[in-house]
Amino acid sequence: MGFCESVKARRGQGSAATVVLLLRLSLAQSVPPHTVCPAAAAPHSLTQPQYQHTEEDASVGFMAALVQSFLHTVQPNPFPKDMILKIVKNFEIQLNQEIINEALVYEVGFVVCAAIGVLYIVLMPIVGLLLACCRCCGNCGGKMYQEQTSSTQCRRRTLYWTGFVTTVILLAGNICMFKSNEAIKVSVDQSQLELNKSINNIQSFLTVVPQQFDYVVNESYRTIQQVSSHLDDIGPQLGTEIKARIRGTADRALHSVKLLNQDTENTNLQLEGLNSSLAQLQSSMDHLQANFTAVKNRINSTLSNQNCSGCNTKIQTLTLDTSITIPSLNEFQSAMDGINRADLKSKIIEVEGYFNSIPQSVTNATKDVVQSSKRLLGNIKTQISQVTNDIPLSALTNVSEKLNLLQREISKVAPDVERVEHIRWGVCVALCCVVLLVVVCNFLGLVLGPLGLTPKANPTNRSCTADCGGTFLMIGAGLSFLFSWLFMIAVLLLFQVGGNVYTLLCRPWSDGQLLKLIDTPGAFPGLDIGATLGLKTNINISDIYRDCEQNQPVWTTLHLYELINLEDLLNVTKYTEQMQQQFEDANITLSGITILTPEDKNLLRQFSSNATNIDSTAVTQQMNNISSINLNKTADILDLLATFQVSSINMIHIAFNSRLFLPVAHPLLFRLFQGTVEEVLSNVGAVQDFLKTNMTQIVKTESRMFVNCQLGYFINYANWANVTITQQVGRCRPVAGAVDSAEIILCSYIVETLNAFWFSLGWCMIFFIPSIIFSIKLAKYYRRMKFSDLIMHHIPRAQMKIP
Repeated sequence: MGFCESVKARRGQGSAATVVLLLRLSLAQSVPPHTVCPAAAAPHSLTQPQYQHTEEDASVGFMAALVQSFLHTVQPNPFPKDMILKIVKNFEIQLNQEIINEALVYEVGFVVCAAIGVLYIVLMPIVGLLLACCRCCGNCGGKMYQEQTSSTQCRRRTLYWTGFVTTVILLAGNICMFKSNEAIKVSVDQSQLELNKSINNIQSFLTVVPQQFDYVVNESYRTIQQVSSHLDDIGPQLGTEIKARIRGTADRALHSVKLLNQDTENTNLQLEGLNSSLAQLQSSMDHLQANFTAVKNRINSTLSNQNCSGCNTKIQTLTLDTSITIPSLNEFQSAMDGINRADLKSKIIEVEGYFNSIPQSVTNATKDVVQSSKRLLGNIKTQISQVTNDIPLSALTNVSEKLNLLQREISKVAPDVERVEHIRWGVCVALCCVVLLVVVCNFLGLVLGPLGLTPKANPTNRSCTADCGGTFLMIGAGLSFLFSWLFMIAVLLLFQVGGNVYTLLCRPWSDGQLLKLIDTPGAFPGLDIGATLGLKTNINISDIYRDCEQNQPVWTTLHLYELINLEDLLNVTKYTEQMQQQFEDANITLSGITILTPEDKNLLRQFSSNATNIDSTAVTQQMNNISSINLNKTADILDLLATFQVSSINMIHIAFNSRLFLPVAHPLLFRLFQGTVEEVLSNVGAVQDFLKTNMTQIVKTESRMFVNCQLGYFINYANWANVTITQQVGRCRPVAGAVDSAEIILCSYIVETLNAFWFSLGWCMIFFIPSIIFSIKLAKYYRRMKFSDLIMHHIPRAQMKIP
């Protein structure tokens, strides 16, 4: 029953399926193939190196604002760009008087300060010497006598507090000296570390730039290798796509042929079973006929006996038809034998083998074009490799070598720098201690003097404590005279160096004036970067610095687009067009495939016709006639004759029915229909026509898509390489960072701390003058006098006037 139901279902769907298949075939040429181009492996983004962190704002000068304010007062003039350019141009020849006068006018503030310093250096020891000599002669306060007046205490207090304030100011300056001296030491140590970091960052940058360019070029090699691999694997790739396109159309017809083959195999098996059942049935019917004839003869013998009473029944009328005749079944068997000779299974295997052979056929047909395309890939590789050849990367190597030499020199002089710095630190500590000694003497005098002083006591009777206080004040004044002029020499030298470095280098460096000076055309021939790189235009240092501050790539920073036509190097259109043309000209032909030959179609039509001509109703009717035979009626008639004959006929009836049961169910198998075969033949015909008409177009379309897919890899690579080179390669923030570090090392670390030290020392030297004056004047109020005020006053004697 399952076979018959499936046949009926396919009969209802047959016409609809045929219409759908024809519609699909008609649209096959207009609908683009669903070929998915395998995505190329995306190139990895450039890995930017990890640079060491450097200080970006390291103002260690705690007195920077005060010192800079002083220097702005000393030098309020703007940066002398024109004057420096004149000096640079005429330095190797001879500086004329005009340039010298212009420089002196610009440096008038420093000249005045230098004059004051020289005057201080000259006058301080002279004044000290004269004062010492004068005091030794009993003048200038050298006489150990103090006149006591009503205003003495007021003057003493005034001198005391002015001296105290002066000493406090000296102490503040001395503290600044100690702090700035220590800041210089820290700055020197930190400068070496920061300098090494900056050099290492530049080295890393110079090393990574060629590597990044090489990486971009190597990615092109990877793309070329991938396309080359696809060309080598063109059979499985292109052939599989062609196979999929053909199978997408042919599978419906092939599937219907497979179903027909399955149905015919099932029908053949069931037909063999039916023939076997009919043979068994015919044998059973023959045996039944023999048994029935024997019983019939025995009954007739009994009826012919004269002693039988009432035996007038006509037993000759009992008949049994046991013949089975199905003429159309033999014709159907003959048609089935014909379709077996068609061997649909071998046809299916042949078609499947044809489909599976398409990749190899494509491989064989494209050997020459694949080799030509691979030669074009070699040309593309050579063209792209020009990117690194045209970029002057050797200049980076030269800079790297110079930096290596600089680093080695720094390593060599580092111990000497540390030793000199240690000496400098010791000398500056000694200076600070001398100033501190003066301050201590002043404070001791200011403390001991008042503690031991009795205001109304006779100056000749002052205590040792008060006398020690006065002595300490004199010691402070003497030390000030002794060392101040020497310290002022150091202040003058450091002021001239540090002040001018700040005003002529650090200040214009921070506000960009220095870069503008360097950018002046022809001022510094060795810095003509444009000419060095062979550019058409010149590159300003300030532009490079500004771009590097924004972390721009070297492509735009160094104007490499003037050296390299990147669009042309990455434009592989001329090669890809050749590759496309070669595939267009390639004769990729596939042998045709015939799913069913005309003979096979005739056999199928004959089979369908014979299956339709089978009179399954007649077969069923015969089965029904045989199964309707009922010998029980005959047995009832013979009840009066003899009981044992009735039993024989009943048993024959039972055996008859049991043998008849098996073959009765088979007549339904004859319900084969013409619609199934017609559907197969219609599908196969439509597919054969489609393949005959469109096979060449399918091959060309898939070939074009395969080539476009491979060329798409180059397009993706070219876009990636263009973006990477122009936007990512050689981000030069480390270069700007190195310039900033140089400014921090020189200006923030060295110059600011150095300026803070000479400013603090000069501060103390200036206040040494009032300290000396107040100390000398105040000391007399505490020291023990040798002469009393009463003794020293002349008492007039009374004289007798003699008339």
